[in-house]
Formats: sequence, C-alpha cells, structure tokens
Amino acid sequence: MEKAYLGVDVGSVSTGMVLLDEQMDIVADLYLRTRGQPIKVVQEGLKILEEKIRGTGLKVCGVGATGSARTLTGVVLGADAVKNEITCHALAATHIVPGVQTVLEIGGQDSKIILLRDGVVVDFAMNTVCAAGTGSFLDHQAVRLNVPIEEFGSMALQSQNPVRIAGRCSVFAESDMIHKQQVGASIPDIVAGLCDALVRNYLNNVGKGKEILPIVVFQGGVAANLGIRAAFEKALEMPVFVPEYYGVMGGVGAAILARSAAESAGTSCFKGFEVSDLAYQASSFECRDCPNCCEVVNIAVEEKVLARWGGRCGKWENLQENRMGQQPVKLN
Repeated sequence: MEKAYLGVDVGSVSTGMVLLDEQMDIVADLYLRTRGQPIKVVQEGLKILEEKIRGTGLKVCGVGATGSARTLTGVVLGADAVKNEITCHALAATHIVPGVQTVLEIGGQDSKIILLRDGVVVDFAMNTVCAAGTGSFLDHQAVRLNVPIEEFGSMALQSQNPVRIAGRCSVFAESDMIHKQQVGASIPDIVAGLCDALVRNYLNNVGKGKEILPIVVFQGGVAANLGIRAAFEKALEMPVFVPEYYGVMGGVGAAILARSAAESAGTSCFKGFEVSDLAYQASSFECRDCPNCCEVVNIAVEEKVLARWGGRCGKWENLQENRMGQQPVKLN
C-alpha cells in the first residue's frame, strides 16, 4: 500500500483535484467546472479519481481543501488541512518551480499576485471586485466576437498590429472593442488588444506597487491562454513560466499541506470515497441573537447537521462536532 494525498481547490468557476504520492509527485489530476454546485462537483471528482487509482495500491492518507468553498469542502470530505488560496498557490509554486519569486494567478472570478523571497511569502494582493482582470472577462468577450475561448490565445498571437482597448473597466472595454470592430480592426488584432488590456488592468490594480522579480510563474485557468502569457512577457520584459499543472496548483498546495497535517496528527480524517454517494444538504439561516444578524450556513447529511459556519462570534462553529464528527483513519 502506497500513501497518497488529496488536494481539492473549489472555486466559483472551476474545481481542481490532485492526488500526490509519497514523493509528492502528481499521480492524478482533474479540472472540472463548478457550475454553482460545489458539493456535487467534488463528489463527481471523487468518483473519477477512485476509478483512476483503482488497482494501483494507492490509499488516500490525507486531504487538504482550499478555494472559496474550502470550508464546505473540508466538511464534506473530512479534510485534515483547510487553508486559503494564497498559502496553497505559493506552496505549490515553490514545490514545482524552486526559486520562484513572483506568482501571477488568474482564475474565472478573481486574480491574485504573490511575492516570495527565499521561499517565504512577503506580500500579496487580490482582486475580487472588477471582472476586467479575470477569466470571465475573456469568456464574455470571446462570445461577443464569436471566437471559441480555446482559440483565443493562439488567435492573439496572429496579430500584426494589436489595437489598444481601455481595460480599466469591463463595460468600457466592451464598448471600446465594439468601436474597434466598427472601424474595421481585424479579429486577431482585437483579441490581442483584449489580452493586453487584461494584463494592463492586472498590473495596474493587483500588481500596483509590487516588485515583480523573476522567476515569474503564471498559474490558474487563464494561464492556458497563450495570448495572455505573451502579453505578460511583453509588459514585464521577462520570461513567464507556465507550469504543466497550471490549472490545479491550488490543489497541489492543499495536498502538500494535507500530508503535513495528517502526519503530525498520526491519523487522517478523510471520510473515504463513499462520500460521493451521500446526499448532502446545504441551508442557511439568519442569527438574530445580536445586531450583527449573521447568515449562518448549515451542512447536513441524512438530516444530521455536520457543521455550521458564517457567524462572526464563532458560537455556531463551536457547536459542530469535534473534527466534523468523522472517525480518524490510521496512517499505517
């Protein structure tokens, strides 16, 4: 039996799942669309991973969760480590690319920059408000241009004279793009202009005031876009490295943390692959015990509440069962 460690990164647009072996090498990975159903997509992913490792002798001995739905994911799976995206993306980048000093991460709904020096995070910034610096901006414009998003990057590289598009706001950018179409600009030039606009917006907002030093690693779903990578290299005047597993780097970091947490505890709280068949229910209510009126989220299975979170005072979280009520799994 060989130990494996599962990392799950559930975001608003996509979900990345990774299995690492004892040497911390990736043995299986998945990149799925969340579709607004984080529990369902995690269960679907578990079934696929179980099939992938069947007969290999691998046993999951630790689970880590990250992403915007990390608390929910941790309850469903029985995670040993639940950490924020900054920690997990930084850890994954240093694991895959030793010596990295700057991490550029762009997802479907948010973007972030992480600065590392000697393997330690010294600064970071996130953008979760404006869509102009995220993948959803490109998806929307690709639909308007009738260009498959998968071809967006390669089309940008065909441009001979990229147009300049206002990128500070997605609304203004769209208006500017339409104007460029009306004056006869080619589609490749417009696509390249949109890539430049996204990068310019990212650097002027998320990267403002940050000392961007090589090695620069670009990760997140948007890293698949060759046009965005080229735009970053042009703007930064330095090479930008895209790792092989760019889309699931959050999961890689979560899996590494899972190993550390499980080994420290001597047990894992992973509930097993059978959780993919359980019927989980998510609900919420407004607590009126104080003027904060917090929205408290419940997660239950078979009408039994496993955990609650969302209150500022921590009262509801303290009522959940110890380590989410699961029986620990021995590591040996």
